[in-house]
Amino acid sequence: MSEVDPLPALAGAASILEWPLPPERDDAVCDEAARLVDWLFARVARGRGALDVAMGEGLHALGQGDRTLRLGYAGIGDYARERLGIPASTAVKMARLSRELRARPLLRAAVLAGEVTARRAATVLAVAVGEEEAAWVERARSETVRSLRKAVERTGSEQSQPGELPGSWPDEPWDRIRVPLGPEQRAVVDAALDLAGKLLGAAAPRWQRVEVIAEEYLGAHGMAEEAAPVPADALRDESLETLEEWLERESAQWAFLDRMDALPAPVVEEAAGAAALDASLKSLSGLRDRWDQVFGHLALIFRALEGWRRLGFASFDHYCAERLGMAGRTVAQRAALERTLREVPALGTALREGKLSYEKARLLASHLDRGCIEAFIDRAAGMTCIGLRRALEDWDDAQMCARGELVVRGPGRVCALFAAACAAMRKRGGRFVGAGECMLRMSEHFIETWGPALRDRPSLQKEVLARDRGLCRVPGCSRAAAHAHHIVFRSRGGADEAPNLVSLCAAHHLHGVHRGWVRVEGEAPGALRWRLGS
Repeated sequence: MSEVDPLPALAGAASILEWPLPPERDDAVCDEAARLVDWLFARVARGRGALDVAMGEGLHALGQGDRTLRLGYAGIGDYARERLGIPASTAVKMARLSRELRARPLLRAAVLAGEVTARRAATVLAVAVGEEEAAWVERARSETVRSLRKAVERTGSEQSQPGELPGSWPDEPWDRIRVPLGPEQRAVVDAALDLAGKLLGAAAPRWQRVEVIAEEYLGAHGMAEEAAPVPADALRDESLETLEEWLERESAQWAFLDRMDALPAPVVEEAAGAAALDASLKSLSGLRDRWDQVFGHLALIFRALEGWRRLGFASFDHYCAERLGMAGRTVAQRAALERTLREVPALGTALREGKLSYEKARLLASHLDRGCIEAFIDRAAGMTCIGLRRALEDWDDAQMCARGELVVRGPGRVCALFAAACAAMRKRGGRFVGAGECMLRMSEHFIETWGPALRDRPSLQKEVLARDRGLCRVPGCSRAAAHAHHIVFRSRGGADEAPNLVSLCAAHHLHGVHRGWVRVEGEAPGALRWRLGS
């Protein structure tokens, strides 16, 4: 990070802050505590952010050519999740921001120097081009995320939506669809979800499958005006926007808070080969884990203090965007995980000792009740992250079946779309229909529409793909399978039988296996031995 590592001093100061917080009713004491925590929190977030920028540079470099496949992974997301222990979506956004900054040298230099956070850079990315780049970089150095976002919106540019980049627009809220389903209803709904998987690909998450089922129903039956889903842009509360602007102006951008020096990102040698980049990224990931332990502790304490309110921010998300340069949901998830680590000491021990990665710990904490986590730790340690996620999803399914309900967590727009389909169905029938019956009817309509078109003709390859749930079997791969690969090649006498066939995605089959970067031996499905990497 620098010639003098600031983390030990920050970690030592953070360790003085006890958890749980002692009861304190004096607002003056709580306000002073919030400022103290902010002083530490903002600096730790800045250090962690510098590492994220450097890792983005490394991930972008690793994603060029066949470097990732040489390590045995089909893409950056799978590599980062399995090797670095960070969510695949986060890694993809890091690499994408790094790629986009290549075309904006002034903005890239400011980000690497720590003068502009990744969130501010992503906010102005679409308009900081050509002759306008220098002006937008200067604005990104001094203005708030909110004011930058509004300025970008005022440009009226068709390219002013920065898309899926770290901290670009306010996070789309996620919600839950919860519907009661009996065993017979669940069988029909599961059939529709499986059919949607054939349409979208076996790796499509459940919320995407529900989305296409609801869209198909609305497309066939029309959408009542009052049932129209709320546009994503309208999800942001205008009154909150006004409050943020007022607080920003009244506090002169929180001038009373301590200003921080720029913290440059570590340098990554991008011309290195796959193995050297992997080593550099592993080293950066280890540093990030050290910072993250302190970050999680401070996030938990700051949320318990409601520090954003005491420091003059409109919400926790507002504080995270402006002061930390991070998404509020990301920080809230880390605080929630920290609380779970305190409540389940075995999970915290496994994380600190390297038995579990951050991503595995997050998955266990988000899927399981506190009492079940400890029993899963040893099992999780021997699995890939994607394998653990699928096992936990199966566990969730079993629990939902036992409770007689279906729960789908997804973006707010998908929940709004499902509500719109339910409203249209009720209007069409002239009576109230419960959510469970609505889901059943949408599923029946989807099966009736798409069942004949997606009906498979029996074949050995399709039998193998069905046995493997339509998923690539290479450890750590999250992709849908496209081919059935002969474990012992037919040219070497391998049989054209199911035990000698395994499901692979196109990348792993055509490049990984046939270039020698992925090797498999044994019999499918349960006695396979894999070797990844050149």
